[in-house]
Amino acid sequence: MALEGPAERQDEGQQTGMVNGNCAAPPSSRMAGRLSGTAAHSDRRLRFNPNTEHKSQDYTDVRGEYAPAVYSALERHLPPSLLEADRDVKLHFMRDILVRYWPHGERNKVQRHKEYRQKILHLYKPLHQDLYSMHPSAFFLPTFLEAVRTNTEESLASIMTEPTPGVFSFAMLQPNFCDMLLEEVENFEKWVHAMKFKIMRPNTMNKYGAVLDDFGLEAMLNQFMEGFIAPISKVFYPEVGGGTLDSHHAFVVEYGKDRDVELGFHVDDSEVTLNVCLGKQFSGGELYFRGIRCENHVNSETQHEEMYDYCHVPGRAVLHRGRHRHGARPTTSGLRMNLLLWCRSSVFREMKKYQKDFSSWCGECQREKKERQIQCVKATKLAFLRGGGGGMI
Repeated sequence: MALEGPAERQDEGQQTGMVNGNCAAPPSSRMAGRLSGTAAHSDRRLRFNPNTEHKSQDYTDVRGEYAPAVYSALERHLPPSLLEADRDVKLHFMRDILVRYWPHGERNKVQRHKEYRQKILHLYKPLHQDLYSMHPSAFFLPTFLEAVRTNTEESLASIMTEPTPGVFSFAMLQPNFCDMLLEEVENFEKWVHAMKFKIMRPNTMNKYGAVLDDFGLEAMLNQFMEGFIAPISKVFYPEVGGGTLDSHHAFVVEYGKDRDVELGFHVDDSEVTLNVCLGKQFSGGELYFRGIRCENHVNSETQHEEMYDYCHVPGRAVLHRGRHRHGARPTTSGLRMNLLLWCRSSVFREMKKYQKDFSSWCGECQREKKERQIQCVKATKLAFLRGGGGGMI
């Protein structure tokens, strides 16, 4: 399971998530209408934009660490010469890409987590069965639903505020949904304690909370991401794969007395992060944002204009890039519980191995680029003056 990490050491998932473009690729060329088992595929790069006319094959029977929807989404980004290959060839190619996102040592952890999850799914009895399938009108506020269904930049912008560049806030969840989810998490935690299981926490920084996918909410949350977060991310975060989200890590965190108190300065192992306050009664716990950074500049200085604090309101969401540095101030009283959905794009992570310029979204890259332009203009003026151009009219 990929984990969140402090900004000063970066998040492990993104550092190890590259695929070496020089690695061997699975065979992919066809000869006389049949695939040659020894032919090497010359174009190993995924397409940045999906082939929207291509109909992906059915992967619902495929078992493994990734949901079938991941393969269906990724297939549209395959090189043209692979699109008509046999399904097994395409599946091998895609698995080869996806498996490289984990270092070798992480794979045993993933297998153990898989076995842990299967045991829970076999034994745990849900408290609120309605949570386990998508019911948009029961989960989301009407204003949010209408904006997403209209699905235009104008309709989405109409329900949002952008208090600082790249951070969007909007009313999202029905109070009853928040209450049911809180009760389900509480029920799961009591069940785990009674069964004497050791609960797996959301990440290395949170000692309390639960991974929602572990006890059966994965399918619903996939629909949550694909139907209601991806349309927003496609509009507002296209430069970090917002239009190609295909997997998630979903969890609830708990802050307050006898819980986690605060969260240190860090970046998320996600392309886009959704953070929704579920309740309950609390004070403090503000999120603080400190600028968007690529891996090369994650520890660079924060500029004054990048500083922003966000106060949580139950049912209200905040959406931001995973690389937007942030933390949480101490929750000084009560209990604060939040739903986190880390949304990821396997296409974007694959593309990063040969995308070197992050100036479109990294604040420090933008400043360095602007500084180079200023220095270039100064040098040009100086050369002009030294050449005698200063006396010209």
